[in-house]
Amino acid sequence: MLTIDVSKLSPAQLQNYMQYAVAPRPICFASTIDAEGQINLSPFSFFNMFSTNPPVCVFSPARRVRDNTTKHTLDNILEVKECVINIVNYDMVQQMSLSSTEYTKGINEFEKAGFTMQASQLVKPPRVMEAPVQMECIVTQVIPLGDQAGAGNLILAEVKLIHINEAVLDESGKIDQEKIDLVARLGGDWYCRVTPENLFKVAKPLTTLGIGVDALPFEVRNSRELSGNDLGMLGNVEQLPTAEEIDDMRSDAAVKEVLDATIGDAGTRMRELHGLAKELLRQGRIPDALKVVLLD
Repeated sequence: MLTIDVSKLSPAQLQNYMQYAVAPRPICFASTIDAEGQINLSPFSFFNMFSTNPPVCVFSPARRVRDNTTKHTLDNILEVKECVINIVNYDMVQQMSLSSTEYTKGINEFEKAGFTMQASQLVKPPRVMEAPVQMECIVTQVIPLGDQAGAGNLILAEVKLIHINEAVLDESGKIDQEKIDLVARLGGDWYCRVTPENLFKVAKPLTTLGIGVDALPFEVRNSRELSGNDLGMLGNVEQLPTAEEIDDMRSDAAVKEVLDATIGDAGTRMRELHGLAKELLRQGRIPDALKVVLLD
């Protein structure tokens, strides 16, 4: 494994490693305004939500690595402590990227990128009409992390109003993760798109008290067929099956086929059973998979 002392890297080199590794990152498409009423629109991938009560998002316009200058977004917020965080989806990603061009102060990126300005209700900066979600925010704090090139400036933005395009809602009025079609930032020129094909669910362990991977037998924990993800699913069940439940699994057709074909060959039997359990996990049959790996 490569080990790097970050003090030996230039800011540009360090930024490259970190932006490729800490990813994907959501995109804060921030609209701001200065004291003279000049509007700025710019994306930032150093961004996330950090609190729901109060509702606070944090994003960071870092000082430019090449010359240590600050960005118009930061300058504006220091003058007018308000912003709109516009969420970016796939339909607007190319225009969003265009808006990141470093136009001179006073140039309106809404116009350059072809976005529609929509008046906000509580704050001065306008919203991006095309964004599926727009959050009007009051900036409560700006925390500089340094004064050198690449140093971030944490902007704590308290959300006051949220506007949501009804087209991305499900029947219950909640945001549909498939409909919103989000994009996220990776390293370099890379982005990723959240499509139905690459969405998956992981059961939250907070809803149950999982037995843990350490409760599984040694040969299961060290199986060559089962991955760490497989073990994580097995360890998230609430309790081990009873001996009777495990024994009943022998009547399953696929299990019986493995058992009959591996009589007298314990090593092959274990590998085949673990392979079968892996397939059951893929099908979402976690309790059955656990019974299979616990068979003698």
